[in-house]
Order: sequence, then C-alpha cells, then structure tokens
Amino acid sequence: MKRVLVVAYQFPPVGGSGVQRTLKFVKFLPSAGWMPEVLTRDDGRMVQRDDTLLAEVPEAVSIVRTRAWDLTALPWKLALVGKFVAWKLLVPDGEILWMRGAEKTARNRAAVGGIDAIYTTSYPYTDHLIGLKLRAEFPDIRWVADFRDEWTNNPYLLDHPHPPGRMRREKAMERAVLEKADVLVTNSPGMKANFVRTNPDLDLIRRMHVIPNGFDPDDFDAVETAAPKNDRFTLTYTGALYGRRKPDLFLEAIGRLVSEGRLDRASFRIRFIGSYKPDAIRALAVMNGIADNLALDGYQPHGACLQAMSGSDALLLLEGGGPGAEAFFTGKVFEYIHTERPILAVVPERGAAAGVVRDTKTGVVCDCGDLTGIMAGYMQLYNAWREGRTVFEPVRERIAAYDRRVLTEKLAALLSGETK
Repeated sequence: MKRVLVVAYQFPPVGGSGVQRTLKFVKFLPSAGWMPEVLTRDDGRMVQRDDTLLAEVPEAVSIVRTRAWDLTALPWKLALVGKFVAWKLLVPDGEILWMRGAEKTARNRAAVGGIDAIYTTSYPYTDHLIGLKLRAEFPDIRWVADFRDEWTNNPYLLDHPHPPGRMRREKAMERAVLEKADVLVTNSPGMKANFVRTNPDLDLIRRMHVIPNGFDPDDFDAVETAAPKNDRFTLTYTGALYGRRKPDLFLEAIGRLVSEGRLDRASFRIRFIGSYKPDAIRALAVMNGIADNLALDGYQPHGACLQAMSGSDALLLLEGGGPGAEAFFTGKVFEYIHTERPILAVVPERGAAAGVVRDTKTGVVCDCGDLTGIMAGYMQLYNAWREGRTVFEPVRERIAAYDRRVLTEKLAALLSGETK
C-alpha cells in the first residue's frame, strides 16, 4: 500500500468543523489504497477539544505529534494577549511557532523513505509552508496542497485586511505554494475560479481540482433518525458564528413575525449549538423580543451535535454576504442535507451553499440580506410543520455525491497522479 504524509495542524482531539475534512480523508484513504501517516500538533491545551473523534482514526494510522505552542489557548487573560500575537503579529498565522519542530520531524520521516506523497491542508497556512520546505528537499515526492478555505482572497481577510507589507508577504507565500505543488485542491468551484482569476499564468485550470466537503454516513449510525415529535417547532443551528456569519437579520425576522402576530410566541424554539458569543446572541434575542424562545447549548461533541440536528424539525444554515462570499461553503451544509430535515438557508442566494441546497432539493434558500425573504422562508417551514406536511423531496442520488468515501476516492486518484 502506498503511504502519504498528512501535514495537518488541525486534527483530533482538536474539535470543531475544521478537522472533519482531514479526519475523514484519513479514515477512508486506506480503503482507497493509501495509508496515511499524520503529522500534527500535540494534544495539550486547546480551545476546542473532542476526544470522541479519535475513535475514527484507523488503528494502523500512525500519528506523530509535535509541540503546538498554541498562544490562543493560554489561561485566563493571557489568552487575549496570545490571540493578538497569533493573529496580528505572526505570519502567516500563530501556528508558525509549531513549524520548526514539525518541519524537522517531517524532513526526518521523508528521509527514511517509503513516503509516496505529501498532503498539506489549510487552515493554518503554515501547513503549506512545511510542504514548501519538503518540496525543496524531496522534489520527487508528489505534493498535494488542499485549500479548505481561500488564503489572501478569504472573505474574512477581505473584510479586515492585514497591513500592506504583510499582505505582500502572504501573497508571496501563497504564490510559492501554487507554483510548487504538483496538485492543488479547493473546496468549491467558486474558490477555484478565484485562484485562476488572480493567477492567470499558473495553469491552475488544469492543476487545480475541486473536492467539496461532505458527510460520513457512519456518523449517523447511532443517531435516532425517526421524525421528531417536538411540542414546539424546533429550528437548530450548528457551527461557529464569527465575522460575516451572524444571526442578526434572522433573529430580527423572527422577532418581526412575532410582533406582527404571524407567529405564536409559544409555538417555536431556536437552538444554537457550537462556538459563538452567547451574550451577544442573547442580547439580539432580547432586542427582538424572543429571548424565551432561545436555547444556547454551546459547543458539543460531534455525535451529540448530529443527534440534535436529527431531533430538530428544521435546520438553520447561515452565511454572510460580501466580496468573495459566493465561493464559500460552510461545511455543515453537507451533514444537513443527509439528515433529511428541511433546511432554512440564509446565505448568499447565488453562492455555493445555496447551490447545494437547491441541487439536492433539501430546503428553502433566502438571501442573507433579504429580511422579507427570510420571514417568508421561515413561515414556509413553520406552516408545513404545523400542518404535518412534507415540503421537500431530497434528491438522494445527488446527495450521495457528497459521501466522504466518494470524495476520498477522488483525493486518492490525485495522490496517485490520476486526474479524474
């Protein structure tokens, strides 16, 4: 069996959505003919932790951990200083402190032999810088660089750009990765289009491939899938809320439906699960007169999160608009479409996430800036629940295309030098 060195700072027991893509590739690559060896951070103090995810790593997969130097996980008020240093002063990210030890470990492993390919994944972009170092010393080992999100064209960076000097440095780093990697992977067609547009001389149309995120059917084996019988219409959001991704207009829409008498205050519940600032969400609910309808559950292990999704009457998908937003997927959309619970997608109406919901016929899309449209979309799902109607018929063959096994086979082909 061929062997691939997986360089991934974000890997279990780190929790959160960022680890799922790499974890599932590692889980299914052996059945596709590739044995991963994972190089990642230590398992000490971290911002989000989910030890249950480690059970998904095949026993035959070796995991080598090197010291993280995670400034964002410092105790108490030191964390504020650590985050400032990690996000504002270190280039390209705070994980550059991890790079020295990780690079040495990767170089020593590659020198032993038996590594047929290297896979690096961002965020953090430091992972790709390790790939660059390995490419210089081991030019014959195939290198696949995977961009889960864009780098210098990332929507959140466009909203809050670095100083010009740092932007030039990061663009140069990004350019070097795009030039040197044998194969490049992005998360959506829109991301690929952006890379091609900003680097017209690099033949990225041929060298860059799209492998979206997906869902793992195994994750749902222990999940109760029977239709829920909630006494109130329960709409659940799972995931992180930050930057453009915020519930402000959605909560305003629900508050207006209540104040206009179109929605019975006692008949619905809105549930948030994940990483967010609860005081800010609670303040928005109070301002819109729906504080009693709010359930803030915070971060939960992945399995518990899936059970909460399945136990809901509908699922809320949020993504903000602005420059670059059309290319952006939120990973939760793929698990959402597998639950067969209707989705209220409050997203850019011409964006990648909206396209998935429409293509699979799993929900209603409301543009993230359209208050009236959000109100109408919510009431469409609410009225169907109240009347016991089914409003969507998912297209299962299209949903199946996002199975993590299918997607991992595509990655295995790229690791092997195939272009299918």
